[in-house]
Amino acid sequence: MVVGTVGCGKTTIMNTLTDALSVTQVHKLYRMNPKSILNQEMYGSMNNVTGEWVPGVFSQIWLKCNQKSNRHTSWIVCDGPVDAIWIENLNTVLDDNRILTLANAQRIPMSDTTKMTFEVENLNNASPATVSRCGIIYVSDTDLFWRPLVDTWCKDRVEIKGYCNPDETVWMNEFTEKYIEKPALHNELNKNYHFVMPAPELVRINHQLNLLQAVLIQHIDAGKAVDK
Repeated sequence: MVVGTVGCGKTTIMNTLTDALSVTQVHKLYRMNPKSILNQEMYGSMNNVTGEWVPGVFSQIWLKCNQKSNRHTSWIVCDGPVDAIWIENLNTVLDDNRILTLANAQRIPMSDTTKMTFEVENLNNASPATVSRCGIIYVSDTDLFWRPLVDTWCKDRVEIKGYCNPDETVWMNEFTEKYIEKPALHNELNKNYHFVMPAPELVRINHQLNLLQAVLIQHIDAGKAVDK
């Protein structure tokens, strides 16, 4: 389990690691959000009308990844909140049995080339039984924090040659230091205001950059129109 808030780099860590491992053997990621579907849609269920078994999304991914004909390593990534509603059905997968047992009595063993991984924000709703079966990697949101978002935004603006002012990076750094970093803006917001929808500082900065991008896009379009 890779644990950390939104924007801390969990997905990038997973992608970078699998890309590096693919130098010697191909690694493929199969990603899904377990909380976006119902439990029966995830693992499969019996149709009450026809009596036929309807496969689930996860069970089909599991079956595909554990085929003996596979010549690559599969990482099944459950990217979403962990709770007892869906993850308890994976206890037989996470323990020494390494077998997925479905409601139709089908048992699909886990191959040596398949890895079960999770990307979660926190473990507040995970049971001790689940946590004890997994290795936990915690990624702090303050390791990189939000500053790389601003630096990347500035670099992307520089690449739009001819349509963006070359001094934008200097201005952006000055504004960021003056209005966000020095007054510790986010600390003040967290202390004095109540957010209806709480969001990490990374997300707030990303929203601010998107709004700024939207305001400036008219000048880029105007520059392109003049060239034409």
